[in-house]
Amino acid sequence: MEPIIVPANQPADRFYRGGPRIAAFRGAPSHSDRVPEDWVGSTTTLAGQKSLGLTVLPGGPVLRDAVEHDPVSWLGEDHVQRFGADVKLLVKLLDAGQRLPVHAHPATEFASYHLARAHGKAEAWFILEPGEIYLGLTEDIHPADLLAIVVAQDIEKLLPLMHRRRVDVGDTVYVPPGVLHAIGADTFLAEVQEPEDLSILLEWRGFELDGRRDGHLGLGFENALGAVDVRARTEEEISALITSGAHGDSVLVAASTEFFRLGHYDVDTPLGLEAGFAVLIVTEGSLRLEFGQGRELALRRGSTVVVPHSAGPLTVTGPGSLLVCRPPAA
Repeated sequence: MEPIIVPANQPADRFYRGGPRIAAFRGAPSHSDRVPEDWVGSTTTLAGQKSLGLTVLPGGPVLRDAVEHDPVSWLGEDHVQRFGADVKLLVKLLDAGQRLPVHAHPATEFASYHLARAHGKAEAWFILEPGEIYLGLTEDIHPADLLAIVVAQDIEKLLPLMHRRRVDVGDTVYVPPGVLHAIGADTFLAEVQEPEDLSILLEWRGFELDGRRDGHLGLGFENALGAVDVRARTEEEISALITSGAHGDSVLVAASTEFFRLGHYDVDTPLGLEAGFAVLIVTEGSLRLEFGQGRELALRRGSTVVVPHSAGPLTVTGPGSLLVCRPPAA
């Protein structure tokens, strides 16, 4: 099997604006400002959908079905022995054309018990264009008080309760399950996450969605907010979730590695990558991906590639920069 270049996979008519930065990154024309997410190498569907969000491979097969049909070739024997045919990874490009609503995602234990899901939704961001983020609470809040804020949609009270940080190109941010967060307007990033679409919305005023109906995972807000971390985090604790300018095989904080891995490389000399399922994103320059017996792919800024385990070790030559997104180690 070979690495496969995959095109943009942008679900249309989303509830928030964005998309032109994804088009510019990929060197493509922009046709809409309601396609803010590009689901790369996705075996995951949008909440409530049967197929929307899934990556379709060249020739028509869906990546999810291909992996289920031959998991060892795609994921490797060690991965399959530990995780089965579960890819354990979803990668996105995300262009926040406006500030996203404040929300949180459940942990695996909550999602398993209440929703019969295999994963929660930890996530992490690699910043491609600078912006700001909201992450975690500055003071403890009683669940009843948080519920009152949500019901009243008192955003003027909610936002000041959150840490607000400026992020630059090359920064990474780890968002543990349960932590309230929002991405600021005009921030462009690559996201690695657990492969679920599960969000608890604390804010929907001014957005094109019905949060009272769709914001609580079908559990009711009283129950759904039980997945939200209501304790304060210090400035030091927030800083501990962020890295700046890291390069190498692991650029995220250590706590994230039970969920996913992310490497960031400036490729000036040949770079060797071990065999294993991965999603590659070229962030700068032009790269050449060599594999097998003299086979190669030419890549440029904005190229995204799904790599099956059976493609074997890879060699990357530049000049350029590359993100390597992988599931947790088996």
